[in-house]
Amino acid sequence: MPFENALFQLAQMFLWPVTLLVFAVFAYAVMSLGAFGVEWLRRRRQPDRLLLLNRLSDASAEALELAVLKELEGLRLCSRVAPMLGLVATMIPMGPALVAVASGQSQGVAQNLAPAFAAVIVALVAASITFVVYSVRRRWLLAEMLAVLDGQTA
Repeated sequence: MPFENALFQLAQMFLWPVTLLVFAVFAYAVMSLGAFGVEWLRRRRQPDRLLLLNRLSDASAEALELAVLKELEGLRLCSRVAPMLGLVATMIPMGPALVAVASGQSQGVAQNLAPAFAAVIVALVAASITFVVYSVRRRWLLAEMLAVLDGQTA
């Protein structure tokens, strides 16, 4: 039993850090969505203008690819890590909720599960936003990279 109690206590220590990370990921997703909207407007007004890769017009294909990957790294990580954080934020309160179920305390179940499910919803919304932004921006940046490379060979 001491081993299981130690694991339980260790898991409980992660609740607040993971919850804060879920908030941070959501804030990042909202900021990314705003930046995406601004970039969309700029691209719509000037469809042929290079927005990111114009300063790298003399760079090699590898340097351009690295610039694209660097630009998209935060979105990619957020879209993949946010669901895991949501799952962790859901699973941690499950232990106390199961204890409450076993002891017949329905109020304890509700107190533990409501924030847990809210955390997973927020994390999944953040992941969805960043995945969509990542996918569209990736297409835009790869098109820019192609335009730069075509300009180098012309």
